This record gives sequence, structure tokens and C-alpha cells, in this order.
Amino acid sequence: MNVQDIIVPQADLGAAYRAQKDAIDAAVARVLASGWYILGQEGAAFEREYGAWLSAGGAPAMTAVGCANGTDAIALILRGLGIGPGCTVATVSHTAVATVAAIEMVGATPLLIDIDPRTFCLDAAELAEVLRSPPPGLPPVRAVIPVHIYGHACDMDAILAIGRAAGIAVVEDVAQAHGGRLDGRMLGTLGDAAAFSLYPTKNLGALGDAGVTATPDAALAARMAAIRQYGWHRRYISDEVGVNSRLDEMQAAILRVRLPLLDAGNARRRAVAAAYDAALAEGPFAAPYRAPGVEHVFHQYVLRVPDREGVMERLRVQGVATAIHYPVPVHEQAAYKGRVAMGPAGCAETARAAGEVMSLPVFPEITDAQVERVCAALRAL
Repeated sequence: MNVQDIIVPQADLGAAYRAQKDAIDAAVARVLASGWYILGQEGAAFEREYGAWLSAGGAPAMTAVGCANGTDAIALILRGLGIGPGCTVATVSHTAVATVAAIEMVGATPLLIDIDPRTFCLDAAELAEVLRSPPPGLPPVRAVIPVHIYGHACDMDAILAIGRAAGIAVVEDVAQAHGGRLDGRMLGTLGDAAAFSLYPTKNLGALGDAGVTATPDAALAARMAAIRQYGWHRRYISDEVGVNSRLDEMQAAILRVRLPLLDAGNARRRAVAAAYDAALAEGPFAAPYRAPGVEHVFHQYVLRVPDREGVMERLRVQGVATAIHYPVPVHEQAAYKGRVAMGPAGCAETARAAGEVMSLPVFPEITDAQVERVCAALRAL
């Protein structure tokens, strides 16, 4: 079977656009006609709407600040917190490299913690260990970035308790978990601040690069809003060193169309995941683990498969595309290998996961017939 014979793609961005085409086209036309394309009314409205969406259901009042992409979102938070050269930031190696790249963008030193092999999220016990006894030669740890990978929440209660006891900031990386919850609490509202990628593949995605930060700290939000535009508190006057990382009006308008549809899209992802769970019930592979109290949003539906290449090929022959998120841990990539500090476990669970993880098709526009095709292929493994 050739690529053109794939019946179920692993993701389908074209389907997402077609499902919302009229509303998106109208939003784009509105921006084009406005004559204002950077930091205008659309961006301000999206920030208000996103902050209100995060704050619903009893969460703290959140202020959102748009920016150019998810990597910049992390970097803006760190800059806003005064974290840079002379600081260490702990995070995981099992993540998109953007998390670690953002730490180095601000001049800070990354420290990579291993993962819980069930959830693929940061191992809180090892975080506590490295804060008690940091690797020698590192600057002081000033923050931790737990990554809610694949749409599953980190163990935030433990991480927050550890962070508060150590006096460090907790910055949530919610790039893959828009709308996820832990014990009813919205992810991105639990730490000191949160960074969201709005890349087109995300649960809430633009049609280009985009990102947003959120925080309950109004002063931090105001500082990030200034830093994203050259440190301006007054136009053309840089009161502090800043960068250029602005969410453009076109992407903001598109995101305003998509935000009201996000909860329904996440519900569809969970329904697809439930169908896959049932198909796997009698098979050789376990469905993705969900920790108690976690409302997973299945940015990816990820299996651990020892014979990954063989299984991916058998699914491909059945017309089902798969993907690997992520094949090489950050600490094993050429740009970082041998120079980035790790916790005492040496990211051993991370390395094992990288050799076994495999993502099935999951996106809101997937049809029932496509879901059944995947389920039939899984039952045949």
C-alpha cells in the first residue's frame, strides 16, 4: 500500500479548516478589511476570551498575553519572572525540543528530569531529589516546567508542593493539553504561569504560528505584554530589554473562531479514545494510562509498543497512519547530548519510552468510519 492509499491519516489539518471554513474565511476578511494587522482589537479580544475560558468554573482570574509561538510563550514567562543567566530551570527530556530551547533562549540552564513511565509526565519524586541535592556545578534552580504531555496532566499537587517548599516558580507547559483538567481544575491555572502553543496541530490551533501565556498575576502579565514588544510600556520607548513576539491579528481572529469549539473537539477526542480503548481490551497492548482525577484531552493517543516498527507497518497496510511523538529524547539529540544536566535517573525511563511510543490517529474531524477502520486494524494485531 502506498502513501496515497492511507485511509485514516494520523492528523488532518485540512479537515479542520473545511469544518470551519465559512467562519474562518469571514474572520480573515474582517481583519483584511480592518487595516490593522498587529496588536489590534482581534488580539485583545482573543486574550480576554481565552483568559475568561481558562477562568471558568472557579479557577483564579487569568490574564492571557498573546505571542508569536509556544516556544516564545515559555521564554516570555521566564523573562517576566527574571529567570535567565545564572539560573537553572528543571523540565523533562520527553517533550518537544521547544521546551528546552526556550530555557536556553533566555540564557538559563536546563536540568532534565526523568518521567513517570505510565503518564510520560515529569517524575515528581526525582524533582524533589534534585532540589534537595542538585547536580554539581549548576546555578541555583529557580523554576520547574512540568509538561502536560499528550493531553495528560502532570502530578501537579506534588509538583506545586515541592516547588513551593523550594521557593521556585512552577510554569506549566500546556502546549498539548488545552482544556485538560486535574480534579476538575483547568490545566494552565495551577502554577505561577502557563505557556500554550497554538501551532496548527494543537487542540486549539491557529493556521500558522501562534502562542499565548496566562497567569493569575496581573503584574507579571503586564510585564510580559511589554517584553513581547521590545520592552515598551510607552510606544517607541524601551523601559527594559524586550523581544519581538507578537500574535498577529489574522491568527487571533482565527483562534476566536476556534476557541468556542474547543470543548466539543476535546469531547470528540475522548470519544475516539474510548473506541480505541475498547478495541485494545482483548489485544496485546494496553490503552493509555489515565491517573485518577485526570480529564485527558488526547492531543495524542499514545501506545507503548515493543515491536513498534512492525506494528506501524501492519497498521499502514490496513490504511492507518501512525506517528512517533517523540523518537529521540532531547538529551540524546546532537545539539544537547553530553552538555545538558540530568537528574540521578539519567532519563532512563525517557529513553525507554522513546523506543516504544506510537501515536494513533486522533482529531475531532475523524469520521466514525475511519475510527472503525482503526479499531478493526487494532483488533487484528
